[in-house]
Amino acid sequence: MRAVRVLAAMSGGVDSAVAAARAVAAGHDVTGVHLALARNPQTYRTGARGCCTLEDSRDARRAADVIGIPFYVWDMADRFHEDVVDDFVAEYAAGRTPNPCLRCNEKIKFAAVLDRAVALGFDAVVTGHHARLGADGLLRRSVDLAKDQSYVLAVLTREQLDRSIFPLGDSTKAQVRAEAAERGLAVADKPDSHDICFIADGDTRGFLAGRLGEAPGDVVDASTGAVVGSHSGAYAYTVGQRRGLHLDRPAPDGRPRYVLSITPKTNTVTVGPAEALDVSDVHAVRPVWTGGARPDAPVECEVQLRAHGEVVPATVALDGDRLHAELRRPVRGVAAGQAVVAYRPDPAGDVVLGSATITG
Repeated sequence: MRAVRVLAAMSGGVDSAVAAARAVAAGHDVTGVHLALARNPQTYRTGARGCCTLEDSRDARRAADVIGIPFYVWDMADRFHEDVVDDFVAEYAAGRTPNPCLRCNEKIKFAAVLDRAVALGFDAVVTGHHARLGADGLLRRSVDLAKDQSYVLAVLTREQLDRSIFPLGDSTKAQVRAEAAERGLAVADKPDSHDICFIADGDTRGFLAGRLGEAPGDVVDASTGAVVGSHSGAYAYTVGQRRGLHLDRPAPDGRPRYVLSITPKTNTVTVGPAEALDVSDVHAVRPVWTGGARPDAPVECEVQLRAHGEVVPATVALDGDRLHAELRRPVRGVAAGQAVVAYRPDPAGDVVLGSATITG
């Protein structure tokens, strides 16, 4: 790639720091930016559990100093709250299970940030995501499958990918940490962020209850229709959940029961046996297709239905603003609100064909 003027999104972690350093080594004119996403940073995670803390901002600035690049902090708190936090709450209220990291990539890192970067004269945005963009412009899985983030990047449009650089896709996480140490970056041993950055104590149920309030309802057995328990808010449950159901009546056969569906209209959580979770057909909306021309006939491919979930063979068809995936073998625990991502197996690394948001 020719030398370009790039904006390196620096979260304060080891991945984004090494990505910025590699962009400099590749001859690009690099400027670092940290996104301030919390309206009140003290209410977000501390330590290394999130990616939106004051500590992360300081770590990003120190890394930029070591690399030798200009560094700025952009306040994206209001946009993040509207597009990610409010969306997260609304999706749970509607009985769906959102992926806030996917939404943050779509709405913040590769929409708001990229739009501002282009307006300021930058050619591209560099991030520390573990994924690859080949010379053909196609998005592929990382060589480190355990850290692969192509699933949460599959929402990006062709135009966004054309202005993105992912320098880490050909390296394992161990190699990234070793390089950070060699470069003298203090974040070399910093633990990875995990969980939901904007829920300070990790209590998703409590977070949602504080915003949606208590809404008592029934837990119903799918096979008998009998009320077998109660809940204080259907938003606290997700499809496939087994623990924390607090059922008053055990199943007649003594087997465990799982959440099969959530119906906000009746405020009902339906439970049943594990095999009732098996799904062979997946319906989704708002497809984004970047792995070539949009197909006008069904495509044989592989699909992934949640982050780090199993990959299954499938036939995928597009019909306007809808996508249908017929799975070759049943998958359990498919939740509305997650993404279905289609991949084409390739010797150079699985290619992302497209994605859509699961509705049922």
